[in-house]
Amino acid sequence: MVTGLLYLLLGMFAGVAAGLLGIGGGLIIVPVLVFIFQQQQFSSEVIVHLAVGTSLATIVLTSISSVRSHHQHGAVQWPVFVRMAPAIVLGAVLGSVIADEMPTRVLKWVFAIFELTVATQMILAYRPNPHRVLPNWPGLSLAGTVIGAVSAVVGIGGGTMTVPFLVWCNVAMRKAVATAAACGLPIALAGAAGFILNGWNEPALPAWSSGYVYWPAFAGIVATSVLFAPLGARLAHRLPAAQLKRIFALLLYALGIRMLLG
Repeated sequence: MVTGLLYLLLGMFAGVAAGLLGIGGGLIIVPVLVFIFQQQQFSSEVIVHLAVGTSLATIVLTSISSVRSHHQHGAVQWPVFVRMAPAIVLGAVLGSVIADEMPTRVLKWVFAIFELTVATQMILAYRPNPHRVLPNWPGLSLAGTVIGAVSAVVGIGGGTMTVPFLVWCNVAMRKAVATAAACGLPIALAGAAGFILNGWNEPALPAWSSGYVYWPAFAGIVATSVLFAPLGARLAHRLPAAQLKRIFALLLYALGIRMLLG
């Protein structure tokens, strides 16, 4: 019961943070799941892979809710999504294969370095200046493949990379965020499927797992994250976003450092 409560609280916090700051829950879910799985005494050989795969699975449902909201406001650039989606799927599948080949320690370091990089970007409030128009199909395919692969390796929806790329290509911020949310769905679907298949015959997995997806954690996180993401979105219009992002960045620093040293 204590573990189930932790999953519910994690989903609640990740949902509010995603709605409030536009930051994917994977940056919180993965390191906290690693800690919870350690307390459950899961095999150290699969803990990080299990956390990443489970995070991707939760993003499937939360991204559907997010995309629906953005679509109702007419902000999703569907032509851009359609051109990027096949490459994103390919990249996410490739990322799941790469992650499966990584030892647990290496995957942990990769995630930690990525999280510390995102935290630094938030502290500095870095936002790329528009420099060019959207590239043609080969350029979008290359970008989609890289975004999909990196996102699958670290268990996120890809918004921290998709949004800056689209803004750099002269897409308005509101439309870039909405389109990035749409791109998170194929990343999560393909990435989660890849983690399930690649981990299917892993002997060290706990019960109630399908490959590298642990369903009790998935159920607890999704149950509250979907409910609390709209609350975060409403609070975003009332609270100072810039200051909150800096506070959140400090949390990411703490989680990233713990992943490096834990």
